[in-house]
Amino acid sequence: MNRQFLLNLRRGFLVTVCFFVLLGIAYPLAVTGIGQAFFSSQANGSLTKNGSTLIGQQWNGPKWFQGRPDADDPMATGGTNLGPRSKTLVKDVKEQIALLKKERITPTPDLVTTSGSGVDADIAPVDAYAQVNAVAKARGLSVAAVRHLVSTQIHPAQFGFLGSPYVDVLQLNEALRTLR
Repeated sequence: MNRQFLLNLRRGFLVTVCFFVLLGIAYPLAVTGIGQAFFSSQANGSLTKNGSTLIGQQWNGPKWFQGRPDADDPMATGGTNLGPRSKTLVKDVKEQIALLKKERITPTPDLVTTSGSGVDADIAPVDAYAQVNAVAKARGLSVAAVRHLVSTQIHPAQFGFLGSPYVDVLQLNEALRTLR
């Protein structure tokens, strides 16, 4: 019986080591290698010189297109869970509306409310177009040039029907830097 126990223990140990090498080392290295070889940008966080296109950035002042109000703290992911009767939500929305009006930006629902993720990097095209006049004036550019820039930054729905068109605020502001 003691000999059978040691034989089973040895087999169990060998199976554990084999699966550790296969699933703990070989598989993660293979997946990482495939990701780096074929999807390098995505595997490395979709980074640009100014941040990630997947996480909303804070853009201050009317010279920049603004994202959703939750993008100012990328470490605080997740929704606020504030309901429609929440006094905090009403107060936050009123403050955001006042801030946008001060910068001469027409408030839209997405520009005054947070997203479910808490770090949404994208806005709807209507939200970007609502900011065109303010950005053009603050930068001394023509409204037509800024409007055209926005139109070039609209990403269509995936495969033409999944999701809705969107504008990545980081990419839009990086393109805005190049306008003179």
